[in-house]
Amino acid sequence: MSHSSHYLTCLGREVHYTEWGSEHSECVIAWHGLARTCRDMDDLAAHLAGRYRVICPDTPGRGLSQWSPVPDEEYCLAFYVRQATALVDQLGLQRFHWVGTSMGGAIGTLAAAGALRGRIRRLVLNDNGPQLADAAIERIRSYAGNPAAFDTVSELERYFRGVYQPYGYLTDAQWRRLTESSVRRLPDGRVTPHYDPAMVRQFIVHPQDYDLWEAWDSLRLPVLCLRGESSDLLLPETAQAMRLRGPRAEVVTIPDCGHAPALNVPAQWQAVADFLNADGD
Repeated sequence: MSHSSHYLTCLGREVHYTEWGSEHSECVIAWHGLARTCRDMDDLAAHLAGRYRVICPDTPGRGLSQWSPVPDEEYCLAFYVRQATALVDQLGLQRFHWVGTSMGGAIGTLAAAGALRGRIRRLVLNDNGPQLADAAIERIRSYAGNPAAFDTVSELERYFRGVYQPYGYLTDAQWRRLTESSVRRLPDGRVTPHYDPAMVRQFIVHPQDYDLWEAWDSLRLPVLCLRGESSDLLLPETAQAMRLRGPRAEVVTIPDCGHAPALNVPAQWQAVADFLNADGD
């Protein structure tokens, strides 16, 4: 299954997205994590594209989407929700499912509680919840805010294999694709991850951005949470509270993963597909 690449201007910023299964009317928005790109969703999107049109955006400041000239204002969940709303409006999408990894799940939660309430049919959170562990946020900030740079792409791949080891099993081909789809070259010729380092200022300028219990408790839609078995970001007690509060999420533990499962193996695809398909069964 192949995809196509597109660009739209949303709130004055160019947003890149890939599209899979364009022949279908039912749609899934699949949104990546904090320092990643839309290409992380390739395997899941290829699987879902047998039934759904799948739209996978690059968040502004990541991948091929435009970097913000005012990062302190625009690198935050509220702006991402506004951009997501502009994106789905331009695409003419009235109702759709949402699958989000980490930050992408937080965007989906806030959107489902606000601007896109009633339009998001089912919500899948990949290792994300309304409360995140401070220690894990600091760990992510430590590498994302100071992206490493290397002389060669092969060195960058070795770096990714280390820092993203919690993603779980990836084939050599998947590691190579992850690297090649998230690399940019610096003016001095070295290579570095394909995102704006200023995006981590979200945690400084908007320190309460990921405190989402109020939004969570207001949700009235089916929610599936995939939690990495050894995740240090979504703690077991938070996942348990998600079962009991608000939309009372279905929580599935993904073995041999931390933060966050890569959504790249059949068992993970099928868990998402079964949940989404239940809406129309």
